[in-house]
Amino acid sequence: MKLLQGSLINCIADNTAQKQMPKVGDGATIFSWTDRCAATVIGVRKTAGGKLVVTVQRDLPKRVDTNGMSEAQKYTFTPNPEGAIDIFKEKKDGVLRNNCSQTLLVGHRDEYYDFSF
Repeated sequence: MKLLQGSLINCIADNTAQKQMPKVGDGATIFSWTDRCAATVIGVRKTAGGKLVVTVQRDLPKRVDTNGMSEAQKYTFTPNPEGAIDIFKEKKDGVLRNNCSQTLLVGHRDEYYDFSF
C-alpha cells in the first residue's frame, strides 16, 4: 500500500476502488492529505478505453457542532452551484484520482478540517 494521504482514514480511502457506479446527484467525498471535502457528482462518463471519469462540484458545508478545534466535527451539506469543479479519473488500481493525487469516493459526503496543520 502506498501512502498518498496523511491520516489513517484518508490513507484507507486512497487505496479503495470505487464499488458502485456513480450517478449524477450522488454525494461524494474528496480526500486530501488529512482533510476531506464534500461534493456532488455532476457528470459521469467512460473513456474510449472503458475507464470511469467523474466530475464533481464542491458542496457548501455548514458546521453544526459546538466542539471547536477538535476532531469531532459534524456538518450539513448544501449543493453549491458556484462550488469548485474537479475531474477524477479511474486509475489502473480502480481508484478515482484527480491531477493533484486527491482521491474520490462516491456514495457518502464527508467534511473534515485538520486543525493541526
